Amino acid sequence: MFSALELTLILLAASVVAVVILRLFNLPPLVAYLAVGVLLGPAAENFGAGSEVTHTLAELGVVFLMFSIGLEFNLSKLRSMRSLVFGLGASQVGTTILLVVGAFALMPSSWAGWLLGPGTDWRGWFAIGGAAAMSSTALVVKMLTERREMESEHGRRAFAVLLFQDLAVIPLLILIPALAADTGMDGAQAILIAGAKAVVILVVLLRFGPPLMRRWFNLVARQRSHEVFTLNVLLATLFFAWLTERAGLSMELGAFVGGMLIAETEFRYQVEEDIKPFRDVLLGLFFITVGMRLNLMTVAGAWDRVLTLMILPVVLKAVLVAGLSRVFGAAPGTSIRSGIWLAQAGEFGFVLLGGAAAAGLLSDTSLQPIYAAMLLSMLFSPLLVLQANRLALRFSGSEWLQRSLQLQRIAAQSLARDQHVVICGYGRCGQSLAHVLEAENVAYVALDLDPDRVRQAAAAGESVVYGDSSRRDTLVAAGLHRARALVVSFDDVGAAMRLIHTARALAPQLPIVVRASQDADVDRLRDAGATEVVHEIVEGSLMLASHALALTGVPLARVLRRVRDVREKRYTLLQGFFHGADDRTDEIEIGSVHLRSVTLAADSTWAGRELVEATSRDVRVTALVRRNRRIVSPPGETRLESGDTLVLAGTIDAISEAEARLVGAA
Repeated sequence: MFSALELTLILLAASVVAVVILRLFNLPPLVAYLAVGVLLGPAAENFGAGSEVTHTLAELGVVFLMFSIGLEFNLSKLRSMRSLVFGLGASQVGTTILLVVGAFALMPSSWAGWLLGPGTDWRGWFAIGGAAAMSSTALVVKMLTERREMESEHGRRAFAVLLFQDLAVIPLLILIPALAADTGMDGAQAILIAGAKAVVILVVLLRFGPPLMRRWFNLVARQRSHEVFTLNVLLATLFFAWLTERAGLSMELGAFVGGMLIAETEFRYQVEEDIKPFRDVLLGLFFITVGMRLNLMTVAGAWDRVLTLMILPVVLKAVLVAGLSRVFGAAPGTSIRSGIWLAQAGEFGFVLLGGAAAAGLLSDTSLQPIYAAMLLSMLFSPLLVLQANRLALRFSGSEWLQRSLQLQRIAAQSLARDQHVVICGYGRCGQSLAHVLEAENVAYVALDLDPDRVRQAAAAGESVVYGDSSRRDTLVAAGLHRARALVVSFDDVGAAMRLIHTARALAPQLPIVVRASQDADVDRLRDAGATEVVHEIVEGSLMLASHALALTGVPLARVLRRVRDVREKRYTLLQGFFHGADDRTDEIEIGSVHLRSVTLAADSTWAGRELVEATSRDVRVTALVRRNRRIVSPPGETRLESGDTLVLAGTIDAISEAEARLVGAA
C-alpha cells in the first residue's frame, strides 16, 4: 500500500516522463496524463488512502478549469460571433445529443447491449450524447494556434462551436445528476427544480456579485502581498464551488460563475496567471484518474466495440459538423475542414461521463470501451487534421476555384511591383515595417491570414492581401522571384523555419530577414537559411545603450544618430496598428494607439470641409486614400471628398467617437 507521499511521487515522475515523450510527437499534455493513468491503472488497488485524496484533488482540477473558462468568457467576443456560436454551435450540440439518443432508441436491443452492456436506458444515452457532442478545446485551439489557422474561416467556426460546447457543459452538468435524482418525483420535476435553483443562483450572483467582488479584490490588492492575493483567488474559486454544491448543483457551475464575476474586474489577468499552475496540475491529476479507470484487459477483450465506438462517432460527427457548416453559409472546403477539426472527443466528455457514472446512469462495463474510444480519437486527431486540406481539395470542387481566386488576387497585387519586399505577417511588427518602407518609397506586398486585419488595412490603401505565406503557390503569386527581400515578421519559429525552407527552394539567392525573440532561436533560423535574424532583445538593448550614452555626454556614431533622427521624425508612422481577432487581449491596452480606416459616404456632409476639422487632440489622420491613391500625413487644409478613406490613429474610445461623427454625418 502506497502512502499519499509515495503516490504523489509516482504520479509526478510518471507525468514528467510521459509529457516529455509525447511533446516529441507534438501531442498535448492531456494525452500524456491519460496515458499515465492507463499505465498506473493495474496498480490502483495498492494506492490505499492516497487514492481518496487523489480523487478529491482531481475533482478540484475540473473546478479550476471551469473557473478559468469563466475568466475567459468575453461577452463582446461572444456577441460578435453570436450567429456562429448560438447558431452553428447550438445546432451541433443539440443535434448530436438527439442523434445519439434516437440511434440507441431505434437500435435493436441486442446491438445496444453489445455496445453499452445491459441496463442502460435513455438517461445514460443522453449522457453519452452530451459527451459525444464535446470536442477537445485544449487540443483544437493548440493546433489552430500552432498552424496559424485560428483566424481562417474553418478556424473561426471551430472556435465558435468549441465556445458553445464549453457553455453547454454547465446545463449538462446540472441535467445529468437531476435525471438520476431519487426524490420521489419524476425526471421532469427534478430537472425543473435543478434549473430553477441554477437560475436563482445565477441571477443573484450576477446581479449583486460584480460590485462586491471588485470591492473585495481592491481591498486585498491594497495589502500589496502576492501571497494574500493568491490565497484570495483560491478562496473565491472554492467558495463559489461550495456555494452551488450546497444548493444541490455542481461545483463546476459555481466555479464558472466565480470566473465570470472576476472577469468583469481589472484583476482578471493577474487572477488568470495565479490560478494557472493550480489548474494545470490538478487538471492533469483529473485526467490521470480518468485513465486509471481504464482496465486494459477489459478493453483488449472488447477491441471490436472500442473501434466501433471510435470510428462511428468520429465519422458521423465530422459529417454532421460539415453539413451544419454548409447550412450556416460556409463554403464546401471550409465545411469539410471544420468537420475534421472537431471530429475528436473532448476533455469535457470525460467530465460528463464521470458525472453520469457517479449518478449511477452508466456502469463501469459501459464506460470502459467508451473511455478507450475517446482516448484513441484524441490520439489520432492530429494525424487526421494533417489531411484536412487534402480531403477538402479532393471532395470539394469549388475549393480549387477559391484557391485560384485567392492566388489571382495576390498576383494582381504583386504584378505591378518589381524589386519589392514580401512581408509575411501583417501584425504590429509587419505594419510598422510596411510604413517605414512606404515612407522610403520601397514597394512591398504583405500576406496575412487575419481577414479582419486585411480588410481594414486594404481599405486604408495598404498593399496587403489574404494568403498563407507558408504555401509555395502563395509565395510564387506574391512575386517572390522578382522580390528584393523577404521579411518574416511573425514570432513563430516553427512556421518561420518551414517558410524559409520553401522560400529557399524557390529563390536560393533571395535575402531573408526573420524576427526572433529568444536567443536559442537565432542560430536555428540562420541554419535554416535566414540571411539575417533580428533579435528583438538585442535591438532594444542597443537603443537603450545609445540613449544612455547620449545622456552621459558620449558622442554617438553616425549610425546611432541616424537611428535617433529616424525615430524622432517617423515615430507617428510606427505608432498604432490595425487589430485582428487573433491579437492577444493583454496586448490591446485601453490607452494604446490603434488604427482604424473610415470611409466617407457618398452623401456625407463632411465633403468640402477641411481635414483638420476631422482631427482632435486625441485623434490624428495618418493617411488619406482617394481614388486608389494613398496620401501619407495629408495637410490639415486638405478638402475632404465623398468616398475618401481616412486612417485614424488614437485610443479606442477617441477613434470610436471620431468615427461616429464622420459616419453619422451623412
